[in-house]
Amino acid sequence: MSQRGQHLVLMALVAGAVLFTNLGSTKLWDRDEPRNAGCAREMLERQDWVTPVFNAELRIQKPVLLYWLIMTAYSLFGVNEFAARFSSASLGLGTLVCTYLMGRRLFSARVAFWACIILGTTIMFDVASRAATPDAPLIFCVTLAITLYVLGTFQPREHGAAPLELKTPGHYFPQQTGWVVGIYAAMGLGVLAKGPVALILPTAVIGMFLLLVRLSPRVSLDAGAPLTRRWFHTVTGMLRPFAPVHFFRTCWAMRPLTAIGLTLAIAAPWYIWVGLRTDGQWPLAFFLTENISRATTSMENHGGSFMYYPLALLVGFFPWSVFAGPVISELILRLRRGNENRHALQLLVCWVIVWVTAFTVAKTKLPSYVTPTYPAIALLVSFAIGQAIQQNSLTSRWWWRAAFASAVLVGIGITAAIPLATADIFPGEHWLGILGLFPLIAGAMALVLYEYQQRQSALRTYAAGAFLFCLFLFGYALCRVDQHQRADQLLTTTDGYEAGLRVGAYGCLEPTWVFYGGHPIEELQLESHAQVTTRRKPQGTFKTSESLAEFFDSPAPRLLVTTEDHYRDIASRLPEQVVILGDAPYFLRGKQLLLIGRETDHLTAGHQPTTTLR
Repeated sequence: MSQRGQHLVLMALVAGAVLFTNLGSTKLWDRDEPRNAGCAREMLERQDWVTPVFNAELRIQKPVLLYWLIMTAYSLFGVNEFAARFSSASLGLGTLVCTYLMGRRLFSARVAFWACIILGTTIMFDVASRAATPDAPLIFCVTLAITLYVLGTFQPREHGAAPLELKTPGHYFPQQTGWVVGIYAAMGLGVLAKGPVALILPTAVIGMFLLLVRLSPRVSLDAGAPLTRRWFHTVTGMLRPFAPVHFFRTCWAMRPLTAIGLTLAIAAPWYIWVGLRTDGQWPLAFFLTENISRATTSMENHGGSFMYYPLALLVGFFPWSVFAGPVISELILRLRRGNENRHALQLLVCWVIVWVTAFTVAKTKLPSYVTPTYPAIALLVSFAIGQAIQQNSLTSRWWWRAAFASAVLVGIGITAAIPLATADIFPGEHWLGILGLFPLIAGAMALVLYEYQQRQSALRTYAAGAFLFCLFLFGYALCRVDQHQRADQLLTTTDGYEAGLRVGAYGCLEPTWVFYGGHPIEELQLESHAQVTTRRKPQGTFKTSESLAEFFDSPAPRLLVTTEDHYRDIASRLPEQVVILGDAPYFLRGKQLLLIGRETDHLTAGHQPTTTLR
């Protein structure tokens, strides 16, 4: 087997174990997973591949690609958690393959291989690749687009010491139409996965790189030049890439008409179709609320300072984020000096900086927004660690010692924090604190090996610890935590009811209840001492106003989900025949959920009678 084949097989075994182990063993996690999985199920039940609907409401939050993928998986595996997450895990593997191909072209097979091992054992990448959310499709589409750009622009590079060579001398953008079509087709698919961001930001990443590398050399100042002149020289140097003529020529070199045409050809048909189906409501709400509003206002209390994403990357890229210090130091020193890897490093740094800066400027912030930068970060980390192993690092050895020591300290912190955090919310799960032993032991062993000049062994040891950490976290620890989610057991009591069943929720409503109940749930709110109003969004199908007595005063079955606290508020206004049919813990809320309804309906549906507490 060739070296490439060996790398891909080993990478698939490592990443596949992390991404697919017990993939369907946990219930869907509130709130995005059940919304997306439930939307795909409702679309499949209606045989409607155009209009996203969840809980009988138009779902405007995300475009359709993820729903198509989940619907296809449902058709193959049935409607279950594994099928809901299968496409994300598969696309996670696809992202790793793209990262490997890109790394081989930019650096070497060794850097590419370790970048994939690093990427496949980071927390947030694994979260994205194991969740029924559009993050994995977006990451894949973005990585595929930039990988095609790299493959179409640069010659194969078999030896890391050789400089990158252009396929077409003097052109830093592919000149063959096939590569250009592939780049923008990948972005077009991304627009179907997440929206315009999948076209704008990858284009900006490539564009920023081109603005830098297409600049003509600049004469440097003498060391004895006046301070004011040196400052002026520095400022004008920073603005040079954005000089109007240079900027326009660079943009035109990227073939913007092809980009717009391909994106419209791939994504526009569905956007137009769903707009016609909903009288323009879906595209209007999506572009105004989910794009412009999220960029200009902090929605759902998801705000933060300019330090939000650096901190999010430190947490999300763990356990490899402990190398942030030496990696940043190595990059700064190498970019200042310039060498055969300068263009490769510039491209990856542009990828990270452009993406993080764009979302730092945006008002709404979530850790998942910067996960598309993880392939670039993994390549940068792999390159810097490779230089240290080969003793070519420009960074002090103390940086690397501090990185391994940081892993030990974080491991100690995790070991101590988990028992304290789980004492009240997950009784009996304090032993999950052993999760911290993986980075603790791996960091300590790697530090010792590094001190004894066994640097390759230090890397392998730390990688093994990162693999076991992620495998235990996602393959086992989350399964233990999931056992404390029991609302699905409460909602499955809706099985067996005759047609006409209406389910309401008062004081609380989670998407998992809709998914596992298999029935739309109306949100009820207490408007006055005697009235509960059923409120839905304007695009919803339920627009009624009725008292609790009227809600239950129907020959058709009625069920209501609420908490113990809210039950006390409405108990005196419930009809006599309405009783508590079941209860379950409210996950992570420290409360008890109640299912109430008419006992006669419950018995007719074939369920066992329950004790009534009033």
